[in-house]
Amino acid sequence: MGQAQLSVSIEEPAVVGQPSEAALPASGKRFVRDLVDGETVDAVFVVRDRSRRQKRNGEDFAKLKLGDVTGALEAVAWDDVEQIWETAQTGAIVRVSGRYSVDQRYGSTLTVKTVEGAEQSSYDPADLLDGPPIAYERMVEDVRSLIATVQDPYLHRLLEAILGEQSELWERWRVAPAAKTYHQAYQHGLLEHSLSVAQGVSAMAATFPGIDRDVAVTGALLHDIGKIEAYAAEGAAIEMTDAGRLQGEIPLGYYMIRRRIEDIEGFPSAIAQAVLHIILAHHGRLEHGSPVVPCTREATLVHMIDNLGGTLGSFDRLEKTLQDGEPWSGFDRALSGSAFFPQRAG
Repeated sequence: MGQAQLSVSIEEPAVVGQPSEAALPASGKRFVRDLVDGETVDAVFVVRDRSRRQKRNGEDFAKLKLGDVTGALEAVAWDDVEQIWETAQTGAIVRVSGRYSVDQRYGSTLTVKTVEGAEQSSYDPADLLDGPPIAYERMVEDVRSLIATVQDPYLHRLLEAILGEQSELWERWRVAPAAKTYHQAYQHGLLEHSLSVAQGVSAMAATFPGIDRDVAVTGALLHDIGKIEAYAAEGAAIEMTDAGRLQGEIPLGYYMIRRRIEDIEGFPSAIAQAVLHIILAHHGRLEHGSPVVPCTREATLVHMIDNLGGTLGSFDRLEKTLQDGEPWSGFDRALSGSAFFPQRAG
């Protein structure tokens, strides 16, 4: 299935960290995290989502979700709906003017006055699009090094068939996001997340007896492979595909890996079952989307490290939304609470 690509160079991913002040629009860039009640806004954002609704009198209005590297906000357009709808395509980078307000009951909203396409010279992509904190080339080297340590010949062939440099799946896996919202929701995010999980699994496999390291590392590298079918980039936004909505990333990944295993003559059925179980069980619980719960040491280890990686990724995401000197985030669904950053206090 074809996929649009995020509008950031694959070889030169966006710089992560504090938003740049060197290339801000002439009006003075205001980031989502900096907006205050009653402020007049004129800034560049990414359109992350949009929907069309009707007023009580039957006229249309538009709801937008706008964002930058520091967070997202809800916006509503009551007038000029046709023009705004045409311009504010999901994934588009747009310049928006309006008024920002915070209501105790309904929360924060940007009431939109105008929306127009943003000139490339008016913004720095690093202010709008997040990216991994590790250089892309370094992550690729680490993946290659980790695959080289897998000694089982069948698992090594499987990894080379899927993540080898000439593989079509590798071309998609290396640029895919790891999620739509909660962690590593950016280009190369799946590469970053899968690598970190596999490195953690590799390190922990030597600590606990009875773990087949080759099976665990292979399963860790491939556990989220279904996300290349479940998510697609629309411009600068991430959306779920029809296959992702109808089947889910775990079944998509399971069948993808099973087909590749069947193409390798003589692949031992016990090893195949062990790797496929890791993919099916990596969410850990039935209510979290896993068809089965982890029933092996290797699947349990991958699930635990995967869950840890996703949780710590949420801390990274939340810290970027905080203003200087602000140590606490707001309530976050991924954490079921707030995040505290003691180094930012006082």
